Amino acid sequence: MKNITFAQLFFFLLVHNHTNAQELTAGVYLNHIGTQYTEVSKDMMSYTSAASHGKGAKKVEKKRQELILTMKEAERTIRRMRPFEGDHQLRDTVAAYFKLSHLVLLEDYGKIVDMEEIAEQSYDAMEAYMLAKEKANEKLDSSYERVREQHDQFAKKHNIRIVENDSKLSQKLETSGKVYTYYNKVYLVFFKSYKDEAYLLEAMDKGDVNAMEQTKNSLANSSAEGIKKLIAIGFFNTDGTLKNVCQQLLSFYQHEASKSTDQIDFFLKSENYEKIKKAFDAKRPNDRTKADVDQYNTAVKEYNTSVNKFNAINNDLNKRRSDLINLWNKTSDNFLSKYVPKYR
Repeated sequence: MKNITFAQLFFFLLVHNHTNAQELTAGVYLNHIGTQYTEVSKDMMSYTSAASHGKGAKKVEKKRQELILTMKEAERTIRRMRPFEGDHQLRDTVAAYFKLSHLVLLEDYGKIVDMEEIAEQSYDAMEAYMLAKEKANEKLDSSYERVREQHDQFAKKHNIRIVENDSKLSQKLETSGKVYTYYNKVYLVFFKSYKDEAYLLEAMDKGDVNAMEQTKNSLANSSAEGIKKLIAIGFFNTDGTLKNVCQQLLSFYQHEASKSTDQIDFFLKSENYEKIKKAFDAKRPNDRTKADVDQYNTAVKEYNTSVNKFNAINNDLNKRRSDLINLWNKTSDNFLSKYVPKYR
C-alpha cells in the first residue's frame, strides 16, 4: 500500500554572495527552518519504513503517532520565530504546512487507518482506501508548493544564493513515493480479479448456479481487462517481476473462468441426479419401468463422470492457485523490500 510521501522535503545549503551581517542573519534564519524539516523527515522515513518492511500494525500506528507529535512540535518551533525584518510570510507559510501535515496525519490518516480494516472486503473499498491516501498527499503537496514559493522569494529578496541538496532522507522519501505509486497500480489490477475469484468460489460453496454464471463472467472480464492495463503500466525502471507475476495470476484467473463451465455442469448434473433419484426411490421396485431404470442409470453415470471431472479440475486449480498466490506474496514482499529504502 502507498505511504505518505510529503512531497520532497528539502534542506538548505547556503552560499552567500556577500558577507555582511544582515545576509548572514537571513541565512541563519533560513537554515533554522530547514532543521525542522530534518526532524520531520527522520520520523517520516521511520514511519514509511515500518509500514513497508513487514512491521506489525501496532508498531506502524506508533510511528504515526510519533510523526504527529513531531509535526506539532515543528509547528510550535516555527511559530515562535520572529518575523525576519517584519516579513512573516515564510514563517507563517511553513507553520501552516506543518499544521496541515499534523491535521492530515491526525484526521485524514486516522480515517485511513479505519478504512484499512475493511479495505480487503471489496475492490471498491480497496480503491477508496488508496484514493483517500492519494487525496491526503495532494493536500500536503499543495501546501508544500506554497512553502517553496515563499522560500524562493525570501532567498531572492535577501540576495541569498541557494544550493539545494537533497539529503539521503529526502531521497529515500521520494524513492518510496515512486515505488508505492507503481506498486499500487499493479496491486489494484491484481485485487480486482482476486475478489472476483473469491465471489466465484463463494458461489460454488453455496451451490448457487446463477451466481456462478455471473461471477465467472465477471472474473473472465476483469482478468482480460487487467492484462490490458498491465501493458500500459509497464515495468518499474527495468524490473518486471511484479508485473509478470500479476500477469501469470490474471492468466490463471482466465483459465479458471473457462474451467468453471465444467464445474457448473457438475452442479447441474448433481441437481438432475437428485431429482431423478428422488422420483426413482419413490416408486416401488415392481412399479419401475425399463425407462425408469435406464433414466436412473444414465443419471448415475453422468453424475459420477461429472464428480470425477469436477474433482480433477478442483485439485488442479487449487494447486495452481496456491502456488501463484504464494509467488505473488513473495514477489510483492521482495519488490517492496528491494526498492523501499530502509530507515537507519
